[in-house]
Amino acid sequence: MRTALIGVGSLGTVIGALVSKNGGEMTLVDANRAHVEALNRDGATVTGKMRLDNIPVKAVTPENMTGVYDVAILLAKQTYNDVALKQLMPHLGPDSVVCTLQNGVPEDNVARIVGKERTVGGAVGWGASYLSPGVSELTSDVSAMRYEIGEIDGGITERINEVAKILNLAGTCAITENLMGIRWAKVIQNSAMSGMSAALGCTFGDVLDSDKAAACAAHIGNEIVRIVRKRGIRLEDMVPGWSYYSLAFEDASGLKSAVEWLREFLKPHRALKASMLQDMEKGIKCEIDYINGVCSDWGRNVGLPTPVCDTVIGIVKDFEKGLIPLPTMGCLDRFRLSEAFEL
Repeated sequence: MRTALIGVGSLGTVIGALVSKNGGEMTLVDANRAHVEALNRDGATVTGKMRLDNIPVKAVTPENMTGVYDVAILLAKQTYNDVALKQLMPHLGPDSVVCTLQNGVPEDNVARIVGKERTVGGAVGWGASYLSPGVSELTSDVSAMRYEIGEIDGGITERINEVAKILNLAGTCAITENLMGIRWAKVIQNSAMSGMSAALGCTFGDVLDSDKAAACAAHIGNEIVRIVRKRGIRLEDMVPGWSYYSLAFEDASGLKSAVEWLREFLKPHRALKASMLQDMEKGIKCEIDYINGVCSDWGRNVGLPTPVCDTVIGIVKDFEKGLIPLPTMGCLDRFRLSEAFEL
């Protein structure tokens, strides 16, 4: 089965290294020529919570893709979808499958280009940082390296089982019959933690160690739980036994419990720095519109306010417009929480 991974950033480098190390075959496709050259010359290297040195991989730039891929795993940023997927299209057959593991809720956008009949999706439950061409740092504990994937209609198909076999070479992959429940669970985590990491220029651990920042993250989770409940979406646990409904609260006592839940649940990810922040540091447009932006949009659609989520967006947008420097913990002053809902 010919497999390609499209968008070989921090996560893709780790996945490519593990698939190769564990006996799989995968072509890594990325537009960063220096990264591709380093991967082919030196192999893929992983540091941090895992140590892999110079694992041989095959990498190409998009114009050098050949033939038809049976499975394409999509990890490019959503901001590049129009370009990346149009480059992929000539290399898809009628039975090819594109599995989007991107942030947000990208299935409709992917299906618009490659066709709904080719589209499946899922969520990645761990994080990494791109260090240099050919090198990524795993910032989550190895035990947290989980994937949840599924068909849009919830079916358990032969092709989703084949995708799971590939991802099981790079962690633990589970198949879900409730893809949107998984998607929105990951959106909660990304909006709350990656959003605050980007808005404050810090790691997840820094967010969790600050009472106000952790409270803001919990408020974002609460805002989104209210949205998904109103939409009739049933959230799934990305990690068995850890329910995102724990972030719903009505009073200060509930907020305290939500913050305690976040601090305990995210212990394996304390070193993680949001990919949005990594893009901001490089001067690249980040995915804020596809993560926190999706939540604010749906809040407006269903008539629910999302003031903390909106503040995250405002800070990131101000940075991208050049109105403020790279955010720091000082940006906490922009978050206005009711005294009844502060720790």
